[in-house]
Amino acid sequence: MAAGTGDLPAKAPAATQQPGNPLHGVTLEAMVTALSGHYGWEELGRRINIRCFTSDPSVASSLKFLRKTPWAREKVESLYLFMLREAKRSGPTVHNFPPPKPKG
Repeated sequence: MAAGTGDLPAKAPAATQQPGNPLHGVTLEAMVTALSGHYGWEELGRRINIRCFTSDPSVASSLKFLRKTPWAREKVESLYLFMLREAKRSGPTVHNFPPPKPKG
């Protein structure tokens, strides 16, 4: 056997490793920035009651805490997904109906 091949499958391209995962490729910084922009720090601190959102909040301090604290990161990821779902629901309804046939 060639070195390094073993019985492991070849790595798939990054885009296909996690199909259907809306968080794939989204950085923690992008999530925190989007959440703070959407809700504001005060509301974000009410929704997820952690000090990095309630006491002198910033993206940098939030990232430092969230990278060390898995349970808090999970809450941020969950709220980010909720925000995306709500934005999708409140957006305009898109119908893919064919154009009407001309009369005549």
